[in-house]
Amino acid sequence: MTQSRLQVWISAARPKTLWAAVAPVLIGSAMAIEAGGAHLLSALAAGFGAVMIQIGTNFANDYFDFKTGADSGHRLGPVRATQAGLVSPSTMKRATAIAFALAFLAGMYLVYRGGWPIVIVGLLSILFGILYTAGPFPLAYTGLADPFVLIFFGPVAVGGTFFVQTISINSSVLVAGLAPGFFSVAILTVNNLRDVTSDSGNQKKTLAVRFGKTFSRFEYLICIVFAAATPVALLLTGSGKPYSLSASLALLATIPSIRAVFRLSDSPQLNEVLASTGKLLLLYSLLFSLGWLL
Repeated sequence: MTQSRLQVWISAARPKTLWAAVAPVLIGSAMAIEAGGAHLLSALAAGFGAVMIQIGTNFANDYFDFKTGADSGHRLGPVRATQAGLVSPSTMKRATAIAFALAFLAGMYLVYRGGWPIVIVGLLSILFGILYTAGPFPLAYTGLADPFVLIFFGPVAVGGTFFVQTISINSSVLVAGLAPGFFSVAILTVNNLRDVTSDSGNQKKTLAVRFGKTFSRFEYLICIVFAAATPVALLLTGSGKPYSLSASLALLATIPSIRAVFRLSDSPQLNEVLASTGKLLLLYSLLFSLGWLL
């Protein structure tokens, strides 16, 4: 089936992964509203910037994996636009630059709101988005992607969203940020488990390649459990909200995905698990945010 140009670019942006950018902004904004410091324009700018950084990272991944030969026609994931010849390398490179430039523009307003801390967060987010698959020691090729994802899609994203609205920060916000971070690592883990054989052949030393399939399966399980336990931890420390515990119920919805992860590897069926984990992240963030506001 022939794809239109728009469909090619939508696929290259990997929409199933974008919830990892949206969810922390939802949580940070809900906590800002509850704290009495909501600022709509800042929330929108943070959301737009986060999505553009994620898309830019995905485009860069598409381009640099093609340049290094990591992508091949034998991969089990969705078709990569550059490797499949749907987009030229030079065009994908320009698209990467445009996505990060748009994130930078959104960041300029956020810097106006939040000052130098946002400069550091924004520049590091863009830098690591590029270094995810570029440079002499790409994060995705060395096994360092997992802690990067936990930190930047978790406490940094939630804390940054809260900070640009309230111009303050507290430990509860950072702890709450761990949950979307763990969910995002779970998404990455499914991706790495699916591609473990092809990655091993291409010298891509993900944690799944370094420590094996069993490690990755338990990494997925632990990430889901820790994410679901975050509202409980906040409540036990006296800084949580009772209704936010509804987000922990998302753990029940993950049972089919957990079963699939422990049953499958090197299987295109894991693409469905990756997509469902992204949807569960959105469900979690909505339940947590609503619960925090009640």
